[in-house]
Amino acid sequence: MESISVFEIIKVGIGPSSSHTMGPWNAASAFIRIIKRERSIDEVEEVFVEFFGSLAKTGIGHGTDIAGMLGLGGEDFKTIDTTKIDEKIEKIKITQILNLGGEKEIPFIYGHHLILNMQKSLDYHPNGMIFKAIFEDGTELVQDFYSVGGGFIMSQEKKSIQKHCIRTLYPCHKSSDIVKYCEKLGLTRISDLILMNEESWRTQEETRQEALYIWQQIKECIYKGVNKEGILPGGLNVTRRAAGLNRKLLGDKIYKNKEEWFQQVVDAEENFTNINKWIACFALAVNEENASFGRIITAPTNGASGVIPAVLMYSQAFTDSISEDDIIRFLLVAGEIGTLFKKNATISAAMGGCQAEIGVSSAMAAAGLTEILGGSVGQVLMAAEIAMEHHLGLTCDPIKGLVQIPCIERNTMGAMKAITAANIALESDPAKAKVTLDEVIQTMWETALAMSDRFKETSEGGLAIAVNVPEC
Repeated sequence: MESISVFEIIKVGIGPSSSHTMGPWNAASAFIRIIKRERSIDEVEEVFVEFFGSLAKTGIGHGTDIAGMLGLGGEDFKTIDTTKIDEKIEKIKITQILNLGGEKEIPFIYGHHLILNMQKSLDYHPNGMIFKAIFEDGTELVQDFYSVGGGFIMSQEKKSIQKHCIRTLYPCHKSSDIVKYCEKLGLTRISDLILMNEESWRTQEETRQEALYIWQQIKECIYKGVNKEGILPGGLNVTRRAAGLNRKLLGDKIYKNKEEWFQQVVDAEENFTNINKWIACFALAVNEENASFGRIITAPTNGASGVIPAVLMYSQAFTDSISEDDIIRFLLVAGEIGTLFKKNATISAAMGGCQAEIGVSSAMAAAGLTEILGGSVGQVLMAAEIAMEHHLGLTCDPIKGLVQIPCIERNTMGAMKAITAANIALESDPAKAKVTLDEVIQTMWETALAMSDRFKETSEGGLAIAVNVPEC
């Protein structure tokens, strides 16, 4: 089984969806690379992309079409100026010209060269898409891709499309592997094991710097979110709430930058109600940014991107675990738990419902928090198990296909459950647990397989139908 770095699970992304925005964007970029490898951009006369299944049914709300065009245009979601996205897309639609790979302008008519096929799904995976390039000599290059969650993509021929395949020194594909290696090496903290395994990708110092970079991006995202008001895009007229809640909690206090703001949060009155509201504020801030095509940290997906930031920010503002080492350990453990779900179940709502997104992120956050609060190896894994156990069966039924209702509020719930799971685990004896993390992951996968497709990110069931707001 292939090893996965924690920074493939927790990484810089762009809203609103990792599987429906980042995945198609990555697929379009991969198709450009295939063209360059097989032929040349200069030889391309036309390019087509067709999205199927869940990608088509919720494509407008998730910006799947936008991601496809920008990816084909050679844009990188890690560096693009997110304030210019609407302008770039409008230019393509008006001029009917796409600058393929940023190198050659070709005709591109929305609705002809890009199609959202809501009537058909590809057999291999519900998030399927097909790219086709027609060259000047009349020959064609066709490639299928599947977005499998967290921005990861696959093709039918290749199980995964990665830059490289790496095997770690102590491969951990199940939680039982983590226990085995920690016992074998005499380690009392899971993060020590993960830090050693991450050396397969980079040095320990580089791993530390990457984790601290992620933390800075998290703070930046939350800070942006708590300082933006207005209505989220998409037509549901959802009002941003993080800024108002932040203002109410801080009262008349004034700050000039995110450092001053964070210090005021740390100095705020610490009672249960206030802390509870701050956790909600952190999660709301991130997911309101995500819903508006903002740059966020995918962890493990965009729809669930607020859980880990909320819990990590909570740990830094309201517990004694406030060192840089704590931040690094939190992210290493959280990321590793995410890899277990990716390998043995799914992190795609189109495959497993929202349990695969909010549920997984809550398990990741619970494990990370337990690690830095002094939990044992068993307690850390127990926290992840508790958090997921109480998300089993959670459906994905976004209204109008937007990552807004119920997605944004669900991140606050996932964060609260993660903290509760950590607190329960810290006061429990893992030896007496009746369910292991491996068993709950297997149960989650079986639940995903048994779940109706109506509740897997299609906007065809649950809340999406109950409020009678069809996808446009």
